[in-house]
Amino acid sequence: MNVLHVSGASSWGGNEQQFTYLLDELPKHGVKQFLFCYRDSPLHQAAKNHPVSIIDIPKIKPHKKAYQQTLNQAVIENGIDVIHLHTSNAVTGYVLADIFYSLDTPTVFARKSVRKRNSFPSILKYNYKNIHKVISISQYVERHFKRVLWKRNHHKFNIVYNGVRPEEMNRKAPFQLREKLQLKPETFLIGNIANHTKAKDLKTLIRTIDELVHKHQVTDIHVVQIGEFTKRTDAIQKEIARYKLGDYVTLMGFVEKASAFLPQFDLFIMTSEREGGPSSIVESFFHKTPVISTRVGVVNEVIDDGVNGFSAEVGDYKSLAEKIKKFKETPELHAQFPERSHEIFQKKFTAEQLGRNTFKVYQDLLKEKGKSQKVLV
Repeated sequence: MNVLHVSGASSWGGNEQQFTYLLDELPKHGVKQFLFCYRDSPLHQAAKNHPVSIIDIPKIKPHKKAYQQTLNQAVIENGIDVIHLHTSNAVTGYVLADIFYSLDTPTVFARKSVRKRNSFPSILKYNYKNIHKVISISQYVERHFKRVLWKRNHHKFNIVYNGVRPEEMNRKAPFQLREKLQLKPETFLIGNIANHTKAKDLKTLIRTIDELVHKHQVTDIHVVQIGEFTKRTDAIQKEIARYKLGDYVTLMGFVEKASAFLPQFDLFIMTSEREGGPSSIVESFFHKTPVISTRVGVVNEVIDDGVNGFSAEVGDYKSLAEKIKKFKETPELHAQFPERSHEIFQKKFTAEQLGRNTFKVYQDLLKEKGKSQKVLV
């Protein structure tokens, strides 16, 4: 089976990491892979170390004729059986290429995130008749995307959870956070991994720590926030200063392979207002790092509040602070939460399952389209 992955990713995040896992798993099912991506993007560079033939193009907008021509050529020259679209701009380029060149190839779109709004042109492209299946990475994503897809297209949904490769997750962090930050051994270390974007809602993280320190008087803590700085970083730093939290919060910026630091955290916290997965929750489960999170993405599907972690409504910093305090002061939860979460990881979230379940979507699609004879296993 020849599969063409199409991605317009120009930065690196959890979705791109997941994509590299998929690249490694699909060949085990007899899939020959091709990647259509932007030249010199982080994904382009990373893909060179994985089993995929790369078709790289300059960073041109997908509505340009050159983009569509190159995509059509890639489909024809490589005998593509399935097109797998990984980003929104990839959908744009595919739809236009299919309209003008009649690609006539079974196509899958992977929906990995949730948006507050979708423009009318976006709604039209997502409902395009020749997108035959939609993979969502959680029930949460599916529920939100159903508001975008017309009812007649709801049958296209398939849920395939993110996965983690245990051997890769066992890498060592480049340094010890406690030593680098000169923290006392007894300091309760809270970690957050998120780029500085609106969806990650890091202001709620700051307000949570303010509530914890200044209302609940929990002062033997330190928060390490790892993530790429953006135009929002300045506002986050001002929030830290406003709440007088300079001694309690460290913004580390982008750190490669940030998940390697997860075992050093006493608790992982996520305060996002919107998420698809996220990978950081799954990775925390693998590392047996306790989790407290807002109820976004896969959280409601994998965290039973008070049983294997804590969760709270989006923006509810008071509840988040109370639950951090409760966890910190309840030693029996320190073992209960990670052990039960690790069991869930093993059942649902390995890279092997990601590859197998994605391949099944391809198989089902080809059978539906009467092209099962092209599947080579």
